[in-house]
Order: sequence, then C-alpha cells, then structure tokens
Amino acid sequence: MIIEEITMDDFALGLEKTRTVIIPFGSTEEHGPHLPLATDSIHVYEVCKEASKETPVFVAPPLFYGVCRSTRSHAGTVSIRPSTLRKVIADLLSDFYRQGLRHFLMISGHASGLHMSCLIEVGEEFLQTHPDIKVAVLSILDLGMPAWKKVITTKDDSHAGEVETSVMLHLRPHLVGEARPREWPRFPEHLLVKDKLSYWPGGVWGDASHASEGKGRELFDLSVAALVRLIKDLKGGDESL
Repeated sequence: MIIEEITMDDFALGLEKTRTVIIPFGSTEEHGPHLPLATDSIHVYEVCKEASKETPVFVAPPLFYGVCRSTRSHAGTVSIRPSTLRKVIADLLSDFYRQGLRHFLMISGHASGLHMSCLIEVGEEFLQTHPDIKVAVLSILDLGMPAWKKVITTKDDSHAGEVETSVMLHLRPHLVGEARPREWPRFPEHLLVKDKLSYWPGGVWGDASHASEGKGRELFDLSVAALVRLIKDLKGGDESL
C-alpha cells in the first residue's frame, strides 16, 4: 500500500492486513554529470514500491533530503543537518506508531555514514521506549550488495558508477546523460577536509562505463527480492504484522 496514493479509509483497512511500514530515505545530491540529483530517492522508493506488490506492507513517501557530508561542495547537493534528520525520523516513527504501525523498516538510498548513523541512533532510542515494536535499519547497499556481486564488474563501486547508472537506465532512462565517467576519490585517511571538491571533483565513486539497462533490471529485481525476504523476516512469518 503506497501511503501517498491511498485514502484514510484505505489506511484503516490496511491496518487489518499489516502493521508494517517501510520508510524510504533518499537525498538531493550530485550524482556525477550524468545522473539526476534524486537518484538515491528514486532508487530506494521504486524498490520499496515493487516489494509491496509481493507482501502486505505500507510504503511511506520518501524523504528526499539527507545528510550529505562528502558532496556538500558539489553543485546541486542540498543537505540537512544530522540534528534535523534525527528530529524528522523521531517524529515519523512516533506518528506512525500513533497510527497503529508496530514494525518499522527504515531503508535509505543514500548510504553516507553520518546519515545512516542518524537512522540507527533514533531507531535504537525508539526501540528502548516502545517494547512492542520491531525496527530494521539499512541502506540500499546493505540490502543489495551481497547479491549484486554476481552482476557487477567494478570493484569498490558505490556512487554514480556501474550500479546506480545501470539502475537508473532501467528506471528513468530519459534522465540519464550520455557521459559514462569513472572515478575513485582520494580523501586523506582520518583527516577531515574542507575542500572536498579537490579530492573528489567528478562526484563519481566507481565506473559508469560498465553500466547497462539489462544490468539495471537484474540489480533492481535482486534488490526487490532481498527486501521482500527482509520484510517477511521482520514479520516473523505472520503476514498480518
């Protein structure tokens, strides 16, 4: 059930089928010269919507903003503060709980460490104060990478490279530019730097030249299958949860 598309009556009836909600998190962030700024949000939301066709679950509208640390200096990246994200997550969990949801799956198309730590931190706090719930937190990379390894050829591919370019060629081909860049940033180890552009000018982490629509379709299907398995594990075999 896609929450943005259903009525209040549909929502009430949906609670008789499931108490599980997926909350997708994305970003508005540069993805090289060839992919749209909403790549993370589009990717994760489409996976969630497709998974909901195979098992009863609510899918919340995605959050199109996240904590972007390494790409803040790149054109088009719009970041929010970690404190802001934590407050938004806490409010969402609290109000979905008030509406009757008890299983919460927070999945992010944006896999920044600082961003993910916000989801984990708030999820842990909510779990401690609500003993009748279950919470899962993961990124799209956590979800798909174990299965993707048999499809992709690029080592250490994580941002606007083979995976994301392939998936976007499958999901939104009209939004993918002609460029197929390859780049791996060289940030100094342990040292925080202000001028991140000088270490990562192209905004790509991987090799987009190996991307194809066929790979994108396979990567997408593998991600959906993995998410369906995770949803069922979260429910513990009871489809009404």
